[in-house]
Amino acid sequence: MGLGSFKALGGAYAVLCLVEARLRDALGHAPDAEAIAEAKEGSALSGLTVCCASAGNHGLSVAAGAKVFGVACEVYLAETVPESFAERLRAKGAKVVRAGKVYEEAMAAAARRATDDGVTLVSDASWAGEMRVPSLVMQGYAVLAEEVRQACAASGRWPTHVALQAGVGGFAAAMAAHIRRTWPQQPEITIVEPERAACLKASMAAGRPTRADGPVSNMGRLDCKEPSLRAFEVLRKTADRFVTVSDAQAQAAVERLASHGLPTTPSGAAGLAGMIANSPGPNARVLIFVTEGDVA
Repeated sequence: MGLGSFKALGGAYAVLCLVEARLRDALGHAPDAEAIAEAKEGSALSGLTVCCASAGNHGLSVAAGAKVFGVACEVYLAETVPESFAERLRAKGAKVVRAGKVYEEAMAAAARRATDDGVTLVSDASWAGEMRVPSLVMQGYAVLAEEVRQACAASGRWPTHVALQAGVGGFAAAMAAHIRRTWPQQPEITIVEPERAACLKASMAAGRPTRADGPVSNMGRLDCKEPSLRAFEVLRKTADRFVTVSDAQAQAAVERLASHGLPTTPSGAAGLAGMIANSPGPNARVLIFVTEGDVA
């Protein structure tokens, strides 16, 4: 979809599922591709508006999915999200709403919009009472996990270690769950977070979802102070360890990946940074995910 991030798989897939559910109720049966195309041109989807909060990439995926299916979309951004992301969202047809200084305040604004006005919230984070749609987002991410499984099966070489960077934890949980369910040889799974936003590590130590306050990190798409409830529940059963990396370590990983022709951001390089800082040993075969391109 040309969005430059793994999140292209999640939000757009959730929007598709919502569209299918709306048409199933209207038609009395599951819609096929032709019915969905007709609905986009007609009125069957009128009144369906989706909204979300985002540090950028999730919003792009939701906006792209909404544009494909002709659904209105609103994306709530904190003041810290670069205007370049806002422009990309507007180019996908989304209405951009600036709300709050940090991601959590933008999320609260999007949730109020959904509660007060009947708009459908498409969140990549989950909490009690808001599990269904975030689970759909995570299911979309699992496409990536399955592609990796197929590649490893074809080569016959399975990683001994997997590093998964995490913000609210949806990507990490989707990957870890698929690995535990489908890989014939099980690796050690390490979750990597910014040291300024280590909400999952704090949650595991506390045994419950826990907020982790700190200053803003250069790993903007991972700079989330509260975990997804669903991700927490999955990762407490599937992950082996939780580590943090500094902004400087993430930037050094960016430069190392660039030297190999893989341009990315501190968020995209966080998994590599975590493995460099916590070396698994000379005989390890490590799987790293570069989760986004070189975007502002």
